[in-house]
Amino acid sequence: MQELLELIYSRRSIREYTDQPVDDESVEAMLKAAMAAPSADNLQPWHFVVVRNRETLDKLADVHKYAHMLKKAPLGIVVCGDQEVSKRHWVEDTCAATQNLLLAATAQGLGGVWISLYPKKKHQNSVRDLLDIPEQVGVLCMLAIGHPGEKKKPRTQYKPERIHHGEW
Repeated sequence: MQELLELIYSRRSIREYTDQPVDDESVEAMLKAAMAAPSADNLQPWHFVVVRNRETLDKLADVHKYAHMLKKAPLGIVVCGDQEVSKRHWVEDTCAATQNLLLAATAQGLGGVWISLYPKKKHQNSVRDLLDIPEQVGVLCMLAIGHPGEKKKPRTQYKPERIHHGEW
């Protein structure tokens, strides 16, 4: 139990990376963890676009003003949800999958950061066009992932004043 809590506290937004590539086994482990996430009615609407091509990563970095870290990351993963599979809950389902993926990255000594695209249609459509993602598939976020080029201390952001028992 303590190891799991330490892993959760250690998951930080990492925006600097070394040049070392992320191996295929690590990518598969992250995607398996992502797909172990809960989903409404077990519909599992998620899809993942794994991007290693430097030119494509650089183009993705230009989609959003807060996506610059993709220019340094050896790996990008775009998290999507098929709205024909789950129109009502694709966002929640893919959010849960994204968190699992980022925790799996941390467990393997990798760093990553969540770059939000949803609900901004402009950003979603730019990524959709660049990666040829079908129209019925929602684009939730991009993840920059790599071997950390920066170190951050584990922490919690626990705030007891935000806890309510029984009623507000």
